[in-house]
This record gives sequence, C-alpha cells and structure tokens, in this order.
Amino acid sequence: MRWFWFLYIGNLFLSAVSRKKLVKKVTPTSSIILLDPLESPLTRFLSSFTHLGELFSPAMSELMSAVLDTPLNGLGVIPLASSIEGLKTSRSCREALGAVVNACRGDFDGSAVILVCGIKNVGKSTFIRILINTLLNHTSSVDYLEGDLGQTEFTPAGCLSLLTVKEPLLGPPFTHQITPDHMIYYGQPSCETDLDHYLDSLKSLWRRRPQNREMPVIINTAGWVKGFGLQLLVDLIRFLPVTHVVQLSHGITTQFPSLTPEFLRTAQGYQTHPPAQTALDEFTESHCPPRAYTHLSVQSEFLNVGRQGTATHQRSNEHRELSLLGYLSQLQSPDPGPVRPLHTLTPYQVPNTAVALGVIHCEVAPSHMLYAANSSLVGLCCLAEKIISKGGPVILSQAPLCPCVGFGVIRGIDMARGLYFLLTPVDPSILRKVNCLLLGEISLPSCILTAQAGIEGETPYVTTDYSFDLTGAGKIRVFKGLMRPGLKGVQ
Repeated sequence: MRWFWFLYIGNLFLSAVSRKKLVKKVTPTSSIILLDPLESPLTRFLSSFTHLGELFSPAMSELMSAVLDTPLNGLGVIPLASSIEGLKTSRSCREALGAVVNACRGDFDGSAVILVCGIKNVGKSTFIRILINTLLNHTSSVDYLEGDLGQTEFTPAGCLSLLTVKEPLLGPPFTHQITPDHMIYYGQPSCETDLDHYLDSLKSLWRRRPQNREMPVIINTAGWVKGFGLQLLVDLIRFLPVTHVVQLSHGITTQFPSLTPEFLRTAQGYQTHPPAQTALDEFTESHCPPRAYTHLSVQSEFLNVGRQGTATHQRSNEHRELSLLGYLSQLQSPDPGPVRPLHTLTPYQVPNTAVALGVIHCEVAPSHMLYAANSSLVGLCCLAEKIISKGGPVILSQAPLCPCVGFGVIRGIDMARGLYFLLTPVDPSILRKVNCLLLGEISLPSCILTAQAGIEGETPYVTTDYSFDLTGAGKIRVFKGLMRPGLKGVQ
C-alpha cells in the first residue's frame, strides 16, 4: 500500500515532536506532497479577469456533488466525481517510460535524447509531463527543446527554446512558465510560412547546448505529421543526435508512417534528401555524427485523446492566452495587494535610434510599422550587428535569426521625442543587451485591452467596426520557399 503524507509548510499544523514522529514513518514507498499557498502574482492577476475567476476554485456544482466527508477536505482536496476517469496510461505508455528511464540510468554513452511526436490532440504534452516527472526521480534535471510553436510548455506561444527543468510539472503550461537558457522568437503559432527558418532556429539552439552535458533531453514536436510536417520530423531526427523516438498514436488507424531507423534510411526530408543529404552532412560535420536510435510506439489512452478539448479553458488558443497572461503576471508586485492594471505601471523609455524594429509574420510597409507595433507584444532580441540609425526609427527589412531574452508590451510611442514606452518583466541588466524588437503574430489577449480595471471611455486600438471580409482587409502572408511536394526540385 502507498501512503500519501500531506505536510503543510508555513503555519504548521504539527508540533516539532509530532513532525519528527511523522518523518520516522516515511518509507521509500511513501509520497510526500508539499502544499503551498495559492496566493501569488499569477493567481491574483488571472483572477482579476471575470472570465478567469473560476480557474483556481472548483465550480459550485462540482463542490455540491462531491463527497465532503473525506479526511483531506480540510486541505481542499476532494474526491473525483465517479464520471471522471482521471489519468489513464496504456501498457505501451508505461513500457516506453520504463525503456527511457532504464536508458538514462544505465551505462549510456552521452545523454539520452528523446524526441516525442504524434498528431494533434494525441497526448504529447501529457506524456512529456509524465516523462519529465518520472526522470526527475532519477536525475537532478532534464533538458527540454521546444519545437511546438503553437503549444509551448514553458514560454508564451511562438517561441523555440532550450531550457532546464528542475521541478515536477503539476499543472498546465501557464502555471510553470520558465525563463529559457536560450530562446528564439519565431513569432507565429505554426512554422508553415518559413520551414527553413524553423529548422535553422532549432539547429542554432541545439548548438548552444554543451556537447559534454549528460542530462537527458526531451524534444517536443508539433502535431503536423503529414506532407511537409513529416519531412520536418525526418530532418530533426537526422540533424539531432536522437537516441529514442517516442511515437504516439490512438485508435486502429495509422496516422503517419512509423519513424523507425529503417524508414529514415530512404525518407525524404525538407532539407535532407537521401542519398546525397547535403544539408545533413554540412551540419553533422561541424557538430555531431548521426547514430542509430530506438523507436518506441505508444498507444495513447489519455482522457479526450484524439479530439480538441471542449471544457472551459481547454482549447489550444485558450492555453496560448493563459500562458501569455501567466508571463505578464510577472509585472505584478510579489507582495500581497490589489492587482495593478498594466496601463498604470511605469514603462521603460527606449530611444527608437537604439533598437531595431521588425515584423516577422507578414509584410508591413515601413510607413505603417509604428502603427502596427503600438500596443503590441514584441520579442526582446539581441542582434549581433550594431544598430546604426540615421536619425529616426531603425526598421528591419527581414526577420533575423537571433537570441530572444523575453517579451514586452509597447504601450505607447512618442514620435516627437523618439521614444518607445515598453513594459517588460525582464531584468534591467539583461535589457541592456536588447537592440531589437520583433513583432509577431502572437497578439495580446483581448482582455488586456478591454477588461482591465480603471479603463474609462473609448478604448484605443479596439474596434468592432471593421470587416475582415473586405478584400485586402487581412494581413498579407508570405510562404517562404513552400511549394507542393511534387514540385520540389522542379525548375
């Protein structure tokens, strides 16, 4: 039998003597759950929005239907309703977890590099959280390479990142936002408009990881597994020293080919083309040679697998909004108190001659660039080249591949004084390195503009008197280098 011990740290319920007696009863098969107060800048900021008020408290109907005579009710723990199955893992899932853990614990040459792939809504994020938590029982940390732009785990959407996870993941992405060791702002929730930039960004991130580092690495991938999406997976397995490919599926239908070593020998990639593999040779000669890997097939049996979540705040766009709100909550004071609307916070003043401004996701006329950037989210990036101004704003003609250190909101532009007014939680010592502001497709949640306290009168930059059905009303999207698979290589 497994015992669960709940220790409330803070105002301790137990005396010192009682705690010592309790600790003596803890065995290797016991589980200790640490309960922290729910009060934090994150919970205060999200709860200040009416439509998010129920995030951190169960619905009244759920409370009324729960059995409230269990010993843990006093700690806020209530039983699941009989209609809720909870987390369910398949046999193949447990076997895959065991195989990866055994590889990491055994006499392994270098670090285990685990690439997780599968179609949308198959449970990749759930599997990765379980895998990370399992590995943390055997290692002090786990490295993580983010390759899913639309469903990022530790950053706002639109980011490719490399980071280190040191604590278990016990909630959805917005509850564990982490500052990555290295990050590149792609600026879109999908990579389909510029596949080369996507691959080059991931390769650039991987090069920044020390080759002698022995911690396991988990690579998250997008749910795009057909056509060019499959070719991207082929390239990633070839470019990176993958030791395990965990391929998730559900049902009896084959969603995409098994990415076994045998399949990879003849598969067509986007940048790699067997047998020549020019791009592959160019990368591996300067970094690391490819090697054989273990293919693990997992039949997913997680709740709601194969379909988009229908519950409140479970859709992908809502997850992206919550992650961004979670990041912006860092602007709030860590001390208890009322939430301060973002427009009441003191911004940084940034000379427009000191930073370059660029748009990643679409083409914007230089004369309209500042209109597009005002009241928008921007990536705070570091160009290697020195910014040279001719007495006015510096506008980039194309999206650079450069490090990103965080995000900010341009809450105003003073053309007369040549200043951007920027809100950001990034530390000032790091901000000194920033010389580029990149505007992407990831926009501020509408509640930031419409639902914060203290807004009176007409809200700027918010209108309903606009029709996207008009010709030319939407943004111009450019698909760089993207053509039908049958036309690749045809001049």
